[in-house]
Amino acid sequence: MRLCWTAMRLCWKGWALPVLLSMAAGPVYAATCTSQAGLPPQDREALAAAATRLFTAVAQQDFTTLQAALLPAEQAEWEGIRGAAEQAAPLVKDSQILLRNAYLLDATSLTAPADTQFFCSNTNGSLTVTVNMRALPPGRYAVVLADALGSPLAGQLGFILGWDGGSGGWKLGGFSARQGMLDGHDGVWYWTRARDQARSDEPWAAWFSYEAARSLLVPVDFLSSPNLEKLGQEQAQLKGAPTFPYSLPDGPRTWKIDAMSVDLSLHQADLGVVYESTGVSDPAAQRTEAIAVMSALLKAQPGLRDGFHGLWAYAVSNGKRTPVMELPMAQIP
Repeated sequence: MRLCWTAMRLCWKGWALPVLLSMAAGPVYAATCTSQAGLPPQDREALAAAATRLFTAVAQQDFTTLQAALLPAEQAEWEGIRGAAEQAAPLVKDSQILLRNAYLLDATSLTAPADTQFFCSNTNGSLTVTVNMRALPPGRYAVVLADALGSPLAGQLGFILGWDGGSGGWKLGGFSARQGMLDGHDGVWYWTRARDQARSDEPWAAWFSYEAARSLLVPVDFLSSPNLEKLGQEQAQLKGAPTFPYSLPDGPRTWKIDAMSVDLSLHQADLGVVYESTGVSDPAAQRTEAIAVMSALLKAQPGLRDGFHGLWAYAVSNGKRTPVMELPMAQIP
């Protein structure tokens, strides 16, 4: 397995879950961050070794190694991390690890768990990446981003590591994996397409192209950079952007759309549509209802048809959400 570090690419490259760490909200406390270029060689090598070991375990579906690498405080979250690793298997198939970035986070000054913000600048201060963590206990942590070099889906992984003084090494605190390409296109391509769709007065298509770009640009949600902030600002300025719940007229009926999102369940550029069902339970009737909802949506927002591969239909009845079907755009009347 080849091991190397790429230059800082977060300014250009834009699910699963950090179990221990997540996007911060509300008051935050500043702590210190050392970016990859400023790391002492011993720290850089230790983080590279830990990330490589974990990447290999994910690629080989070696759950024994993954579970043994968990921080003691995260042992109860094993099933969630195992599930994330299982879903990541196709993203790293037949690939080699390419370490993209590492950030060493020092929160030893905290006296209790707190929402914490780290500002990670490069050596000349021209680029600052912000890391937001919620309810972070005192300690030393690291975020390591890696790419699956050679994977058709361009898998990208984020490892959150915590220093375990008892065992004297870096342990796994959280894990996230996403694909980095859709239909051969990366996040920058989708960002460019979102701008084109916005200029063509297709705000819904543009909105979800921005969402696809964000997903493809970075494997975790708790990092921000100047370029990602710019993407968010452009998206927020869209006029006519989707808002939910959304009432969707369909002849004598009106469907209620609760939510929509980019859906990569099949590793394709699909959109997931969550709607209020009439309560039908027969599978054939559910499919008929789902097709009616999807057809009405595409008639109301025709820009979505050319912008994405297909639609997933998720029916909500009595508070329960059920996936009904996925259809390519060409098969939706």
